[in-house]
Amino acid sequence: MSAIAIAPALRGTARPRAGAVPLLAAGTGARAAAHRPAGRAGTAASPAPLRLTRRGRAVVWCLGIALAAGVGGAAASAQADGPVAATEVRRVVVAPGDTLWDIAADAASPGQDVRDVVLRLIALNELPSGGLRAGQTIVVPVG
Repeated sequence: MSAIAIAPALRGTARPRAGAVPLLAAGTGARAAAHRPAGRAGTAASPAPLRLTRRGRAVVWCLGIALAAGVGGAAASAQADGPVAATEVRRVVVAPGDTLWDIAADAASPGQDVRDVVLRLIALNELPSGGLRAGQTIVVPVG
């Protein structure tokens, strides 16, 4: 079994061996050095700042205006609900044999659909289903 130790190369600390020919990586030759900005020796050149063309600046401005319009439109259309009148209710104790349909039929005003009243009772009492137990107290809208 053998072990290999690899350490990162540090700039300025590696000394070439006598008679060794240095290898150049792509983009590090004399042509690349002519195009590099001048800087202090031994330091990496900082990346050039982002430069946009005229069309690029126009696109950035249009995106900014569209984003501002979208946020402004969403904020303008947001409205809080006004005060809602409280529903007047009465408490009903479920008797043996009572169903939600029977209670809804008693509470429904003339001409009102009993199915709508059943759904309203389920919502008002936060019932998981339409089933009731004897002795259970539910609230029923008046009128």
